[in-house]
Amino acid sequence: MRTTTILLSTFLCVSHHAFAQQANVNLDWNPHKNTQNLTPFGANVISPEVKDDRTVTFRVKAPDARSVALTGGPVLLAIGKGNDPIPFEKGADGVWTLTVGPLKPNMYVYRFLLDGVAVVDPNNTFTGFSDQPGYSTLVVHGEGPSYYDAKPVPHGTVTRHVYHSGVLNGEREIYVYTPPNYDRNRRYPVLYLLGGSGELASTWNIDGRAGFIADNLIAEGKALPMIIAMPNNQVVHRSDPKHTELTFPLFDKELRSEIIPLVDKTYSTQPSPHGRAIAGLSMGGRHAQLVGFKSLDLFASFGILSAGDPESEKSTPEFLNDPAINKKVDYLFVGLGTFENQPTNRSVVFHQILEKHGIVHDYYIGGDGGHDWGTWRAHLNYMLPKLWRPKPAVKTTAARAR
Repeated sequence: MRTTTILLSTFLCVSHHAFAQQANVNLDWNPHKNTQNLTPFGANVISPEVKDDRTVTFRVKAPDARSVALTGGPVLLAIGKGNDPIPFEKGADGVWTLTVGPLKPNMYVYRFLLDGVAVVDPNNTFTGFSDQPGYSTLVVHGEGPSYYDAKPVPHGTVTRHVYHSGVLNGEREIYVYTPPNYDRNRRYPVLYLLGGSGELASTWNIDGRAGFIADNLIAEGKALPMIIAMPNNQVVHRSDPKHTELTFPLFDKELRSEIIPLVDKTYSTQPSPHGRAIAGLSMGGRHAQLVGFKSLDLFASFGILSAGDPESEKSTPEFLNDPAINKKVDYLFVGLGTFENQPTNRSVVFHQILEKHGIVHDYYIGGDGGHDWGTWRAHLNYMLPKLWRPKPAVKTTAARAR
């Protein structure tokens, strides 16, 4: 049997009466609110603690440590402290404490610097694992569930498939979201959603909350029911000296020979370019461009998130110079984070190249983040309603959300 499927989620429901403070009971939208003053299971202090005024207190018990500081680009950007780590204060009980904020409601990545060594928050159960040395996630809640939270709406299903790749000579995985009330007698468009360097196939669904974002948009009637395929687009060790040389042709082969055939065979899809989109963040955005733009026989919609090749006129000249390209492409999204908007940023340069060549595209700056998940969740939420819709009448649109 070619694939093995493991059910990850079915119809889920979240109560507004949340236990919070990492109770791991419900899919809480405010897990770091200290509702019952209970220490998370396995922890020795409460950290992080988010109050309703959106101030955040971090704690760590380290009586022998000489210094403790908060680090991590997303949280430091939100605090407005640049890139400089923020020191904690040590109490007589050996507990180091830091209070910051208020912060905007969002999810933020952070780490502690313990005597100069970056570590996860040992008291936070929301811990990521696709980057070294791991990272912790802070959830700053608003007045209710956000667009990326589980809400009491119909939920789709995310299934993990394990398959053998003849291209890469090993066992691989892909996660596939099917919408609520998935009907095998109906054909659905498919978005192939790619991660960045070092990401895992599961990261778009865990850190990116892709399933919940799609659920909420579909429930609100803002997005069409769709399948979202989240493959592992890591095909070469990221530190391999030939990574750039090898990754694009290898991923092209993996996509054509393994990934798309698996999805089309297993699910009721629209197996044509106008029924497929490819999008990705960072390195995945480069895959979406440098592989996708050369695969108009497969895709007619594209999403380039915090990416774009400044050398596009050399790397994808056929796409840029095709006089019929605006008829062949249904939708092209180019996005970057609020704090990425600098003149030399590759997304900015890529947007300028597309404008120069008259390529119709949707240009979006927003998400209140930099090169991080705060940006990419917001971009996915912006992009999904635009897929498989009538084409815009203008060449480029620019939206800025802050």
